[in-house]
Amino acid sequence: MKPVEIVLVYQSLLGIYGDRGNAMVLRQRLAWRGIDATLTVVDPGDDVPSTGSVYLLGGGEDAAQISAVKALKADGHLFRAIDAGAVLFAVCAGYQIVGETFTVGENDEVIEGLGLLDVTTRRGPERAVGEVLSAWTRPDGTESLVTGFENHGGFTYLGVNAEPLARVEIGVGNCGDGTDGAVQGNVLGIYPHGPILARNPELADHLLERALGHELDPLPNPEQDELRRQRIAAVRRTGLRR
Repeated sequence: MKPVEIVLVYQSLLGIYGDRGNAMVLRQRLAWRGIDATLTVVDPGDDVPSTGSVYLLGGGEDAAQISAVKALKADGHLFRAIDAGAVLFAVCAGYQIVGETFTVGENDEVIEGLGLLDVTTRRGPERAVGEVLSAWTRPDGTESLVTGFENHGGFTYLGVNAEPLARVEIGVGNCGDGTDGAVQGNVLGIYPHGPILARNPELADHLLERALGHELDPLPNPEQDELRRQRIAAVRRTGLRR
């Protein structure tokens, strides 16, 4: 069986919040199940492989966002990989750039994004900073809580072709409308860091199952479950409800 290829895109541009950890989590959760996986780290100037199963974009500053969009459009392989069935998971600035447009700078210059999600991002009335707690619905209809740390000045608004990834209980999320993130086909974006997949193993497995096309065996971890329970309880005690 061919190893599952996890592609971390432009880590040096979009990696200031430790989102590289998402790639490490995906690879390790496959290894625990005896599934071979490779991690390909793509730097600016390198070709993005079109052979990946899961592609990851992380957080970054304005200039990094603009550079990443230009380079990815010129390269083109990310679009081909998604057309072929690969999964793209984008966090924070990565989430913004996969949309239709986003703004940068004091003058709110509008930049054309990658157009992979039907969302637009504009400067918000306040900066969203702090713990965020939301719930996303698994394919079987049950809910799983998502925890993370959001830090974004842009507010994201969904178009008709994108669906919210999660429903916010505490925090700002997309734009204070009670949602966080978006899903459209195999492209998923959301705001929280953490890295988010380290804090939310069920979401990590969901991405892998999408990429592999089948369910994965569970990985029971009572210690991890207890840490999640404590974190969720702490956020609910101190967080700002929307």
